[in-house]
Amino acid sequence: MSSAESQTDTSSTPKPKSESGGVWSFIREIAIVLVSALILSVVVRTFFIQAFYVPSESMENVLMPNDRILASKITTAITGVGRGEVVVFKDPGGWLPDPDPSGIGPVHKALEFVGLLPSRSGDDLVKRVIGISGDHVMCCTPTGKIVLNGVVLDEPFIKPGGGTDQIQFDVTVPANNIFVMGDNRGASADSRFHLQNNSGGVPLDNVVGQVVIKVWPLNEWGTVGVPKTFENPDLNNQSAPMPTPATAQREAGTAGSASP
Repeated sequence: MSSAESQTDTSSTPKPKSESGGVWSFIREIAIVLVSALILSVVVRTFFIQAFYVPSESMENVLMPNDRILASKITTAITGVGRGEVVVFKDPGGWLPDPDPSGIGPVHKALEFVGLLPSRSGDDLVKRVIGISGDHVMCCTPTGKIVLNGVVLDEPFIKPGGGTDQIQFDVTVPANNIFVMGDNRGASADSRFHLQNNSGGVPLDNVVGQVVIKVWPLNEWGTVGVPKTFENPDLNNQSAPMPTPATAQREAGTAGSASP
């Protein structure tokens, strides 16, 4: 055998990958997946939907303390804010005490930012929209009912026993604002308690989104809809006169007897 034939031809022999190269390739792929997931989560949180934590009893019995909810930002951006919706909004100023940043650690804040934990920043509120721009809202009839654009509201969703006439008022909702109230009227520092500023209105720019789903606790998972009360087409007549006390009392009694 010639010396040329005895030499091993290694030019076509595949070279095995090093173990370290395989490990780094795996780590790089995992990192790309995680970063992509985080970016997608931030995009969803910023433009589409965001999780929130309910800190108080102001929306009982629809929402209870410690409930976790999802607010749809895209719904609000496309269709605006409507009567009867439950919305999350930023404090317009003076509605809440200054938040205590020491209560939330940096890891919790980071997970909130990417949408992996519900927001509990201390400057978000959740209430029900009673009136929109131009609506005439008055409290109350002799039977303690809210009057909206001349229509006496039947509100079976408010917490029983709490009443709704803690403060008497008669306002027109300013342009580009909403008038909000909690369902637990006796424990909700809502628009009624801020009438001296903008007639209690919350600027539309402060609205984060419409609450659409309660996700926690799991045994109470479900959608958060708009009550049929707000489907009455007469509510769109913003120039309607307020009913007289006798008429208001009669209408409120009729509405109450017809409610399910």
